[in-house]
Amino acid sequence: MEILGTTLRIYVDDLDRAVVFYERLTGAQAMRSERGGVSVAAVGCFLLMSGPPAEIDVLRRVTATIAVKDVADTAATVQQGGGQVLVGPVNSPAGRNIIALHPDGAVFEYVDRQPQP
Repeated sequence: MEILGTTLRIYVDDLDRAVVFYERLTGAQAMRSERGGVSVAAVGCFLLMSGPPAEIDVLRRVTATIAVKDVADTAATVQQGGGQVLVGPVNSPAGRNIIALHPDGAVFEYVDRQPQP
């Protein structure tokens, strides 16, 4: 399993306002998407999320998003180490992803940059 980088997850009430700040801060253009009632904007290494409290509360359980070379390889590594894949692999705008529970109770999202079919 090869880790390529991490994304910081930030939960905001006003996504449009937050995007302006983070675009200015990073010099990067936001890539926006929506999933399950949650609006998302990826800006540089930041992943901004806004939506209904019930949806956001579930997402807050995920410690971080980690970019990997291949989520299938990562899923196998997590499971061989005693962890559990809770969701996925699922296609997302950023690539395929999984949500994994580590043996210590930490929850991480892993995403690869594999082309979508």
